[in-house]
Amino acid sequence: MTQTVAVLGTGKIGEALLSGMIRAGWRPADLLVTTRRSERSEELHTRYGVESVSNAEAAKSADILILAVKPQDMGKLLDELAPHVSADRLVISAAAGITTAFIEDRLTAGTPVVRVMPNTPVLVDEGMSVISAGHHATGAHLTTTEEIFGGVGKTLRVPESQQDAATALSGSGPAYFYFLVEAMTDAGILLGLPRAQAHDLIVQAAIGAAVMLRDSGEHPVKLREAVTSPAGTTISAIRELENHGVRAALIAALEAARDRSRELASGNG
Repeated sequence: MTQTVAVLGTGKIGEALLSGMIRAGWRPADLLVTTRRSERSEELHTRYGVESVSNAEAAKSADILILAVKPQDMGKLLDELAPHVSADRLVISAAAGITTAFIEDRLTAGTPVVRVMPNTPVLVDEGMSVISAGHHATGAHLTTTEEIFGGVGKTLRVPESQQDAATALSGSGPAYFYFLVEAMTDAGILLGLPRAQAHDLIVQAAIGAAVMLRDSGEHPVKLREAVTSPAGTTISAIRELENHGVRAALIAALEAARDRSRELASGNG
């Protein structure tokens, strides 16, 4: 049976999901979007052939609702949806820090809710989306969610109690790599390279290292040791990283991100 999916809040992440679903074989006729501006509605219709509707209309007609709004807008959106969402709908939240309980408490009793934490590489089909079931979501609901988010990268199921840790590692993760590339590019300039060349060298090193991590199956320590010759350049650099406490700083940074995710989930924004 064909299902209708509505993406509520079609910003960058929402549009990435929309385009990924279409590439994966979903028909535009089975997809609905909601937007704040009429120009945005026209843009999405021209680009993908999808119909734009109100939030209430989406709740009435779609089998699956993907809530892709900002966390601070979720309460207001749920107030709009509540009178129209029956318990046979699947509600998927892609809003950071919003728990399934927060959504379940505001909708019809028994409504299945799935929480997803995607990261920004979904924009280039290389995302990681971490998926957790709410109280009423079944394995079939999780499979449907994986089919949707699998069009823009990989998916991983975790208990919701692990979502804050996953947010720290994966949701925020791309920013740490951008920060590292920025710092290494500055170092390249200090060493005498033009910025563009330093950038290209670091980006390609990052891409190559990521592919080797993904495809080789080797532990990162083994891959690092393969680059680290006795008394060579790499071990000298590693020694300085250890002397400056980079490993400890990364652990502390991820703990801070996890703690902030917990604060947001508890409503202490």
